[in-house]
Amino acid sequence: MGYIIFIFGLIVGSFLNVCIYRMPRDKSIVYPPSSCPNCEKPIKFYDNIPIVSYFFLRGKCRQCGSKISIRYPLVELLTAVLFLMLYRKVGLSFELFVGVIFVALLVVISFIDLDFQIIPDILSIGGLVVGVLLAIVRPVFLYLYPKFGFLDALYGVLIGGGVLFVIAYGYQLITKREGMGGGDVKLLAMIGSFCGIKGVIFSLMAGSLLGTVVGIPLMLIKGQGTKYAIPFGPFLSIGALVYIYAGENLIYGFTNILLRR
Repeated sequence: MGYIIFIFGLIVGSFLNVCIYRMPRDKSIVYPPSSCPNCEKPIKFYDNIPIVSYFFLRGKCRQCGSKISIRYPLVELLTAVLFLMLYRKVGLSFELFVGVIFVALLVVISFIDLDFQIIPDILSIGGLVVGVLLAIVRPVFLYLYPKFGFLDALYGVLIGGGVLFVIAYGYQLITKREGMGGGDVKLLAMIGSFCGIKGVIFSLMAGSLLGTVVGIPLMLIKGQGTKYAIPFGPFLSIGALVYIYAGENLIYGFTNILLRR
């Protein structure tokens, strides 16, 4: 079954590449079919096989010979690996279905934010709505305890959106410039709809730590100090991914360390 999940992840990853490229450009993700970004000629189905076609064509368009970004197969592989890890964690269950949707949203949001420093509302707010709706039925299928339900999602949304909004607003008041965009606030609220309060706090702390570790060297390299804009969405997404795969164990281990002191 793991092989099927992995192949499914590759196929979904291919579709996510379409979303990453087209959504910030206000293009339909359904029509027209996949085409070369350079010559805009349709890509044949045999040239659109995840990962395989990229290496078979040596990373170039068959029609015009222009280079195709290595990121396309990387997104496909990343999605497949994340789906397989989910399957290994929760098995063939409703939680796998929930996790697949959540992971797909995080992947698309992260790469769009990296490219354009925006997070489309259709992904953050739309994902938030989906997360809340799924939370209504998740207790019926969830075999783990404590069960995650509607109130957990609602509190996660309120805390997630509220905490980051206060931080962003306070930063703007003090520095007189925007530090976090509204997209980050909506993203953390969306994370809350899938992960609840603990997931929100974990994602924010992990994302902030990772953002600091990566951001400070980048600021020094660019020589622009705190004026250098770094998208925060990918760091929040990584924090959320760490939480769904290992968050409970990390929290439990960290708590035990604190209690022993």
